[in-house]
Amino acid sequence: MSLLKLFCAVDDFWLAFRPFWEQQLITEGRRQRRRESKLTMSEIMTIIILFHQSGYRNFKSFYCNHVCQHLIDAFPDLVSYNRFVELKARALVPLAAYLQSRCQQRRSRGIAFIDATSVAVCHNRRIARHRVFEGIAARGKTSIGWFYGFKVHIVINDQGELLAFAITPGNIDDRKPVPKLTRHLIGKLFGDKGYISNTLFGQLLARGLQLITTLRKNMKQRLLPLEDRLFLRKRALVETVNDQLKNISQLEHSRHRSFRNFFVNLLAALIAYTRNVSRDCNNSVEKIKEDSVCGVG
Repeated sequence: MSLLKLFCAVDDFWLAFRPFWEQQLITEGRRQRRRESKLTMSEIMTIIILFHQSGYRNFKSFYCNHVCQHLIDAFPDLVSYNRFVELKARALVPLAAYLQSRCQQRRSRGIAFIDATSVAVCHNRRIARHRVFEGIAARGKTSIGWFYGFKVHIVINDQGELLAFAITPGNIDDRKPVPKLTRHLIGKLFGDKGYISNTLFGQLLARGLQLITTLRKNMKQRLLPLEDRLFLRKRALVETVNDQLKNISQLEHSRHRSFRNFFVNLLAALIAYTRNVSRDCNNSVEKIKEDSVCGVG
């Protein structure tokens, strides 16, 4: 994905979203200054998303060594690193709206996968001394052990495209956000053993969504159509998405010093993933078209 295409997509969204957002702002009854930064909001959002697509592990290194040295022509009004960290917090609402708009553009074809992944904000030994997310983050447990932080719940379609997402404290049951996450879905939803619930199954089935999960060891085997069994084996697709979010899009790190910038980082990582998967899908479609023209297959 070229920098120009990324900026154009972000800028088109910002120009359409800004008037609506400003109409919804609540004032204190007095006139306030709205001083514009040298960097526009579109440029700020572009740089943040670009970091999560770049492969850099550290934003300071990315901004100082890459943006300020190699992208100075694309961003002629760059500010210092410390000033940009302050500006990042302004992009929280626009990034959340942009991500939501990208999720709404994706449509499920009747097959969806759901999973939750942990986002630790500090090492377990430092929980007692952690202050940034005190009273907000919580201890949770996954199949690989305990953590302190949040959970990111995602729903994807059979192409790996993001359909919905939610962020909860680490101690929230994986099944709790499912009804809201899947309110626009119909068809079949595949999940792991953490989503087993007769109540949840009946609630989703009443509005046309069938929940299919793997079984615990102490549960009796049940008859499933061959198609459902095959799709249940493909549930590992959502695990690969979690892996990409953490190891490629930098969803998780323990260097946060601001609650708002934590969510900016998280939202930008999800946006970067949606853009990467869209590019892969487009490349696959173009490859199929080329093979068809050449008579391959």
